[in-house]
This record gives sequence, structure tokens and C-alpha cells, in this order.
Amino acid sequence: MTHTFFDSELEGVATWWSIKRRDGVTLGFTSHNRDLAFRGMTYRAAPGMIPSAIRRTASLERDAVEVEGVLSHDSISSSDLEAGRFAEARIAIGLVDWETLDHATLFNGSLGNVSQEDSSFTAELRSAKASFELDLVPRTSPTCRASFCDAECGANAARYTHLCQVSSIDLELNGVAFTGAPSAANMRDGQVKWVDGPFAGVTMEVIDADTGALTLDRPLSTEISLGNLAYLREGCDHTIATCNARFANAVNFRGEPHLPGNDLLTRYPTSSG
Repeated sequence: MTHTFFDSELEGVATWWSIKRRDGVTLGFTSHNRDLAFRGMTYRAAPGMIPSAIRRTASLERDAVEVEGVLSHDSISSSDLEAGRFAEARIAIGLVDWETLDHATLFNGSLGNVSQEDSSFTAELRSAKASFELDLVPRTSPTCRASFCDAECGANAARYTHLCQVSSIDLELNGVAFTGAPSAANMRDGQVKWVDGPFAGVTMEVIDADTGALTLDRPLSTEISLGNLAYLREGCDHTIATCNARFANAVNFRGEPHLPGNDLLTRYPTSSG
């Protein structure tokens, strides 16, 4: 049955929102003062979280929405936000009648930029229309446009992924070393996906591998222990030389390494004398 909200002067209406993270964790919250169960899940009372006005249009421009809240609920912590657990999470927002539990969805999208200040946060929500803004036409590039081991690259991900244990940690340099890890040269531009420990399910990028340990792009934690497991994915610098010599995969190279650049248009003949 379709419920018409705000049809009467006095009505029990609350806001609900659900968050589906990429690691499979699904969270639900409501502005009501008690938990509500509908849509197959329980929505926890979180009166401190306030969505902005939801604007829906018939144009192709994205519908801008923001949600503000305090980091008071156990399900959303500052450490989880910093670790990227909520990056690109799927978001749904709607209304619910807290007496009948009739509900409607007003917004579907994904989580964008998140900013923090003291014990509060503000999150940008990107509507589904944001997909229309993607540029699907490939641009010429001297380096490969494909992501390493994706469908376009064609390299076997299992061959370049290794399950390793933490052997040492350097919090000052934000570095971690692993037993049986590939060489530093092979791990440069690679990834570390944690299997257990405080960052279980989180993927971090390798930004440096010259120090004997892997320097990661996100802050490490004192809770990481020796023996913690992670999947190490080797990296690729996306050049034709590496693609050919190291991976023998030049046939799948998605770039134009020998295409003349824009400087060709500015060249002019000079006298040899």
C-alpha cells in the first residue's frame, strides 16, 4: 500500500537512512528516538544525524544532499572514516511512519567526500545521476589506462597476489614489512588488503617501497600486531616497457606510447649552420 506522508496536520514521521559498505557491512539509522525494524533490517536510533533538504529534479544534474552528524554511535567512528571503510558506500534515505512502519525512499546514491571536525562529521551524498557525469570516451595517453589485473589488462590477479604475515611495523614512517613479500620494486604502486586485525577488509595503496618496508597511504594503528595477515597485490607503473618486459602483456596495453605529443605542433626547422 502506498503511504502519503504529511497528509494530515499531526503525523508520526521520521527519517531513515541505510549505508551499505563495500566490505558487505550494512548499517541503518533513524531520527526517531527508538530503534525501528522494517525493510528487513533494524534502524538504530541516531537523532544526532541530520540530512539536508533532498532536492529531486527531472534534469540530468546530480541531486545534491548532505548529512551531518556526531560520531557518537558505535557503528560510525573516526577511525573507520579515516581507514576508508565508508568510501563509496551505497546510501539510501527516506521517510517512515514510526507507528505503522509504512516507508518511502527519497534518495539513492553513494557516499562522497567526508569531512571531520572535533566529534562531528559532514558527508556529501552523490545521487545515482552522478553516473551520467562519467566520461566514457577514452583519452590518448602514453601510459596504460587499464587498472592492473582488471578485465582490460588481462593479467592473472592470483599470480600477482600473495598472502603474507606482518613481520615488523614502523609507525613513525607509516611502514609495514611482511614475511615472504615480493621485492620492493614489484610492490611499488601495489596494494595491501588486510585480512585480520584492526583494518580487516580495508585496502591501502603502497606509495613507497624503498625503505625495506611498504609505506602506505593511510595511517596505521598501534593495534596492528605481528602475524596479522594481508593480501599483497603487486604494482605496475603502467608503462609499455614494464608491460612487455615484466608481464609479457603488451598485447593488452591500453595506451599510445608512441603517439607524438602536443609539442610536435610547436616544433620548427632550425639552421644547421
